[in-house]
Amino acid sequence: MANADVVTYNIAAFIATLFLLEFGADKFIDHSAVVARRTGISETIVGLLTAGGEWEELAVVIASLARNRGSLAIGNIVGSGVSNILGAFSLGLLFHDKQQPIVFDRSSRIYSLVLLVLTTFVTPITYFSKKIVWLVGGSILIAFFAIYIGSVGWAISKGTLTAPEDSDDSSDDESSGEENTVGPSRRKHQSLRYHLFYLLLGFLAICLAGCVLSHAATTITDEFGISDVLFGVVILAIATTIPEKFVAVMSGHRGHAGILVANTAGSNIFLLALCSGIVMLGTSGKLEHGNVSIAELGVLWASTLAFTLTVWFGGRFCREIGWGMLIAYVAFIVLEFTVIHGVANGD
Repeated sequence: MANADVVTYNIAAFIATLFLLEFGADKFIDHSAVVARRTGISETIVGLLTAGGEWEELAVVIASLARNRGSLAIGNIVGSGVSNILGAFSLGLLFHDKQQPIVFDRSSRIYSLVLLVLTTFVTPITYFSKKIVWLVGGSILIAFFAIYIGSVGWAISKGTLTAPEDSDDSSDDESSGEENTVGPSRRKHQSLRYHLFYLLLGFLAICLAGCVLSHAATTITDEFGISDVLFGVVILAIATTIPEKFVAVMSGHRGHAGILVANTAGSNIFLLALCSGIVMLGTSGKLEHGNVSIAELGVLWASTLAFTLTVWFGGRFCREIGWGMLIAYVAFIVLEFTVIHGVANGD
């Protein structure tokens, strides 16, 4: 029998901490970019590390591993990957202006194809959670992420690819316009120490939020007897990808198809390469509370395939595809509770 006080407190802490997580990620990304530019680090590399970077999920993953809840971490990764496509990308398609046909450029197609290849590699490795498989696979994924950052950074610097836009930028652009009209000189003359302080503050906020979210999530799952994987795939994944859904809507509505695709693909590459690699190396295949099922991995791969086909061939049917993806996501959530994990049946 769940303790009502414990459950209520942890649900409240979970919801409140989401705001802290978003605040921390926003400060960390904005001020790290400023610090990098002032210290001479390439803006391309900064853009790749901040744009499309799922730092919120990375914080949750590390905090979950620290609490020996690798199942929650891997569930969050898979669930966030599905949510970014079926839940966020679909909204971007639906909110695209009906009067203007959606056009995906060359960069969008390359990003989507890279994501499909990566997902095809990750899904079978994730399912076969054996020590040697995960140690080798995790090492390959970390190496792939480093190569991805380097190669895409080089391509962007040469003008071959377009860099993804930061998921916080769409909201920041509107506010920055107001700030610049009020006092542009004040922002330009902030000292490096000022930006370093807020960079550190954002980093600490992310770390704290990750610890609290992980603790609240594990407490809630223990109280209700819910699977760590189920909570990570559905509840935690939806909560931590709310900013991506907002950006997808704004990108689609403003006709920025390239930003919509680059953010979706970039976020999932970050999740499946870096975050999955860390989980694999950190757990060596030992997941005490279970692994994601083949059905969940199948949905991740199928949604990625649908995403890639849409970018390559489905521009003219974007609204129909958007509705199909959104309906598929709702069906996936229902099946998670009723069939895959059988919560509704008391299994």
